[in-house]
Amino acid sequence: MTTTPATAVSDLDFARALTLVERSVVSRLGEALKAEGATLEEWRVLSFLGDGTGHAMTEIAEFALLSAPTLTKVVDRMVSLNLVLRRVDDADRRRVLVFASERGNEALGRWTAAVEQEQESIVTALGGEEAALLRTLLQRAWRRLGS
Repeated sequence: MTTTPATAVSDLDFARALTLVERSVVSRLGEALKAEGATLEEWRVLSFLGDGTGHAMTEIAEFALLSAPTLTKVVDRMVSLNLVLRRVDDADRRRVLVFASERGNEALGRWTAAVEQEQESIVTALGGEEAALLRTLLQRAWRRLGS
Protein backbone atom coordinates (compact mmCIF):
# COMPACT_ATOMS: atom_id res chain seq x y z
CA MET A 1 0.00 0.00 0.00
CA THR A 2 1.32 3.42 -0.88
CA THR A 3 0.99 6.31 1.48
CA THR A 4 0.05 9.85 0.67
CA PRO A 5 2.50 12.51 1.87
CA ALA A 6 1.04 14.83 4.50
CA THR A 7 1.54 17.81 2.20
CA ALA A 8 -0.72 16.24 -0.43
CA VAL A 9 -3.65 15.76 1.97
CA SER A 10 -4.66 19.40 1.64
CA ASP A 11 -5.12 18.84 -2.09
CA LEU A 12 -7.37 15.81 -1.60
CA ASP A 13 -11.11 15.82 -1.73
CA PHE A 14 -12.90 15.97 1.62
CA ALA A 15 -14.00 12.31 1.75
CA ARG A 16 -10.53 11.06 0.88
CA ALA A 17 -8.91 13.22 3.56
CA LEU A 18 -11.36 11.91 6.18
CA THR A 19 -10.73 8.34 5.05
CA LEU A 20 -6.96 8.71 5.29
CA VAL A 21 -7.21 10.07 8.84
CA GLU A 22 -9.70 7.36 9.85
CA ARG A 23 -7.47 4.61 8.43
CA SER A 24 -4.45 5.99 10.24
CA VAL A 25 -6.24 6.12 13.60
CA VAL A 26 -7.80 2.66 13.13
CA SER A 27 -4.43 1.22 12.13
CA ARG A 28 -2.72 2.66 15.19
CA LEU A 29 -5.44 1.43 17.54
CA GLY A 30 -5.46 -1.95 15.81
CA GLU A 31 -1.70 -2.35 16.32
CA ALA A 32 -2.00 -1.42 20.00
CA LEU A 33 -4.76 -4.00 20.46
CA LYS A 34 -2.93 -6.64 18.42
CA ALA A 35 -0.11 -6.44 20.98
CA GLU A 36 -2.74 -7.39 23.58
CA GLY A 37 -4.10 -10.26 21.45
CA ALA A 38 -7.26 -8.41 20.43
CA THR A 39 -8.85 -6.67 17.49
CA LEU A 40 -10.51 -3.28 17.31
CA GLU A 41 -13.85 -5.01 16.62
CA GLU A 42 -13.49 -7.22 19.71
CA TRP A 43 -12.64 -4.19 21.86
CA ARG A 44 -15.64 -2.27 20.56
CA VAL A 45 -17.93 -5.22 21.33
CA LEU A 46 -16.57 -5.66 24.84
CA SER A 47 -16.60 -1.95 25.56
CA PHE A 48 -20.32 -1.91 24.74
CA LEU A 49 -20.95 -4.98 26.89
CA GLY A 50 -18.92 -3.54 29.76
CA ASP A 51 -22.04 -2.05 31.31
CA GLY A 52 -22.89 -5.49 32.71
CA THR A 53 -26.23 -5.79 30.97
CA GLY A 54 -26.91 -8.05 28.04
CA HIS A 55 -27.42 -6.59 24.60
CA ALA A 56 -29.04 -7.86 21.44
CA MET A 57 -26.86 -8.44 18.40
CA THR A 58 -28.50 -5.56 16.52
CA GLU A 59 -27.55 -3.10 19.27
CA ILE A 60 -23.99 -4.39 19.36
CA ALA A 61 -23.64 -4.24 15.56
CA GLU A 62 -24.79 -0.63 15.53
CA PHE A 63 -22.37 0.39 18.28
CA ALA A 64 -19.41 -1.59 16.91
CA LEU A 65 -20.02 -0.36 13.35
CA LEU A 66 -20.21 -3.93 12.03
CA SER A 67 -22.55 -5.71 9.66
CA ALA A 68 -24.64 -8.50 11.18
CA PRO A 69 -22.66 -11.33 9.50
CA THR A 70 -19.33 -9.82 10.56
CA LEU A 71 -20.55 -9.32 14.12
CA THR A 72 -21.71 -12.94 14.26
CA LYS A 73 -18.19 -14.10 13.33
CA VAL A 74 -16.62 -11.77 15.89
CA VAL A 75 -18.98 -12.91 18.66
CA ASP A 76 -18.50 -16.58 17.73
CA ARG A 77 -14.75 -16.12 18.14
CA MET A 78 -15.24 -14.27 21.43
CA VAL A 79 -17.50 -17.05 22.73
CA SER A 80 -14.84 -19.63 21.87
CA LEU A 81 -12.30 -17.54 23.81
CA ASN A 82 -14.72 -17.27 26.77
CA LEU A 83 -14.83 -13.49 26.50
CA VAL A 84 -18.60 -13.26 26.02
CA LEU A 85 -21.65 -15.40 26.73
CA ARG A 86 -24.90 -15.76 24.83
CA ARG A 87 -28.13 -16.19 26.77
CA VAL A 88 -31.76 -16.35 25.79
CA ASP A 89 -33.61 -13.21 26.89
CA ASP A 90 -35.92 -14.06 29.80
CA ALA A 91 -38.41 -11.42 28.64
CA ASP A 92 -38.49 -12.60 25.01
CA ARG A 93 -37.41 -16.20 24.46
CA ARG A 94 -36.94 -15.54 20.73
CA ARG A 95 -34.15 -13.07 21.41
CA VAL A 96 -30.54 -13.82 22.35
CA LEU A 97 -28.53 -11.43 24.49
CA VAL A 98 -24.75 -11.21 24.67
CA PHE A 99 -22.94 -10.54 27.95
CA ALA A 100 -19.28 -9.98 28.81
CA SER A 101 -17.87 -12.89 30.80
CA GLU A 102 -15.60 -12.42 33.80
CA ARG A 103 -12.65 -13.13 31.53
CA GLY A 104 -14.05 -10.61 29.04
CA ASN A 105 -14.26 -7.90 31.69
CA GLU A 106 -10.64 -8.57 32.67
CA ALA A 107 -9.58 -8.37 29.02
CA LEU A 108 -11.59 -5.16 28.58
CA GLY A 109 -9.50 -3.45 31.26
CA ARG A 110 -6.23 -4.35 29.52
CA TRP A 111 -7.54 -3.54 26.06
CA THR A 112 -8.98 -0.18 27.12
CA ALA A 113 -5.67 0.78 28.73
CA ALA A 114 -3.90 0.00 25.42
CA VAL A 115 -6.46 2.04 23.46
CA GLU A 116 -6.25 4.97 25.87
CA GLN A 117 -2.45 4.97 25.66
CA GLU A 118 -2.53 4.98 21.86
CA GLN A 119 -5.22 7.69 21.84
CA GLU A 120 -2.96 9.83 24.03
CA SER A 121 -0.19 9.28 21.49
CA ILE A 122 -2.52 10.36 18.69
CA VAL A 123 -3.59 13.48 20.59
CA THR A 124 0.07 14.32 21.23
CA ALA A 125 0.85 13.93 17.53
CA LEU A 126 -2.07 16.16 16.56
CA GLY A 127 -1.66 18.62 19.38
CA GLY A 128 -4.20 18.77 22.19
CA GLU A 129 -6.01 21.86 20.96
CA GLU A 130 -6.29 20.59 17.39
CA ALA A 131 -7.41 17.15 18.55
CA ALA A 132 -10.17 18.71 20.66
CA LEU A 133 -11.23 20.92 17.76
CA LEU A 134 -11.25 17.96 15.38
CA ARG A 135 -13.40 15.92 17.77
CA THR A 136 -15.85 18.80 18.13
CA LEU A 137 -16.08 19.32 14.37
CA LEU A 138 -16.53 15.61 13.67
CA GLN A 139 -19.27 15.30 16.30
CA ARG A 140 -21.03 18.36 14.88
CA ALA A 141 -20.76 17.00 11.34
CA TRP A 142 -22.15 13.62 12.40
CA ARG A 143 -25.12 15.26 14.15
CA ARG A 144 -25.87 17.39 11.10
CA LEU A 145 -25.37 14.69 8.48
CA GLY A 146 -27.03 11.88 10.43
CA SER A 147 -26.06 8.28 10.55
